[in-house]
Amino acid sequence: MDAPPDSATSLLVVPVVAVVVFVVLLALSRALHRLYRWLAVLLDRWIGHRAARAVGWVVVVGGAALLLSGVVADQLVTAADKVFALRNGNTDPGVTRPTLATRTGGPGSLVPWESLGREGRNSVAKGPSAADIEAFTGSPALDPVRAYAGLDSATTAEERARLAVDDLLRAGGFERGLLAVVTTTGSGWVDPGAVDSVEHLTGGDSAAIAMQYSHLPSWISYLVDQDRARAAGRELFDAVYDRWSKLPLDDRPRLVVVGESLGSFGGETAFSGEYDLRNRTGGAVFAGPPNFNTLYREFVDDRDPGSREVEPEFRDGRTVRFTDDPGADVPPTTAPWDGSRVLYLVHPSDPIIWWSPQLTTRGRTGWRSAGGTTSSPR
Repeated sequence: MDAPPDSATSLLVVPVVAVVVFVVLLALSRALHRLYRWLAVLLDRWIGHRAARAVGWVVVVGGAALLLSGVVADQLVTAADKVFALRNGNTDPGVTRPTLATRTGGPGSLVPWESLGREGRNSVAKGPSAADIEAFTGSPALDPVRAYAGLDSATTAEERARLAVDDLLRAGGFERGLLAVVTTTGSGWVDPGAVDSVEHLTGGDSAAIAMQYSHLPSWISYLVDQDRARAAGRELFDAVYDRWSKLPLDDRPRLVVVGESLGSFGGETAFSGEYDLRNRTGGAVFAGPPNFNTLYREFVDDRDPGSREVEPEFRDGRTVRFTDDPGADVPPTTAPWDGSRVLYLVHPSDPIIWWSPQLTTRGRTGWRSAGGTTSSPR
């Protein structure tokens, strides 16, 4: 994968950090053991030796679990949120306020530039202009519309979604040929490749809308911020769909959904299943879906008999398909793919797609196809 080798410094630091972590965990475990023994001796005076040991074990283990989940974990998340909120207030070098009215933060925008957050400012300030697209395609182009709402733009997810949609309407997003609803990852990052490619393919006759739901980077949001991702994906799509569905049939842009990694998790939550995706969108691209994605797991677990988990086929590919090679035809290549198309991009080396607690008991030989035969993932 052409990844750079570890530096000499990391080879020295990693063992030191490992020793420190080991010592801390060992000290904590011994402290809990001493607390358990003290409590058991104390209770032994009233309820007997065996009962005292059982009660002492339950109290110490249960108390430690409650403390870690309800106090320590919350405090760590709060502290991390404050730290990354400082980063969220920064603006990357070279990023300046848009001068186009088709961008949030530009002239006439309903959303203040300062409220967009670091990733939001990156999203609306960058990307191809009409001139860039014309130079690439050799054909006349429009300036693409990009709408965005940051965490500081409104108080709740519903209010941010509504504000972003209002600004999308102001910028003319509902008058374009294609409208992409993008669910961000963690701190509000929008994959520029996903949006830029749409804008080039449509000659700029497109609009993209997104909103931030956390200060935390994706790997932390993956652990502690899934509820926010779920709410953001649902609120944003519902707000767009509400405005879009009220337009005359002939004046509606094609409505598509985009999400990468944790963004695919949030993007899925607006839909109940295959038919809901088919009926309410013109298509969707979900890249690198985490293994806990509700719809992804539903489609993979209920795949057609004979297809493997790493190469699933769902209902003969009539709506939902999977591929690890976007440059090749998407299987099943012999079946028609009419109407709305939902595509999952699943790279073989992406651990977030394949990791699940079941791997601890199933291993390679546990990857069974829907038809009941055993096969390895690769």
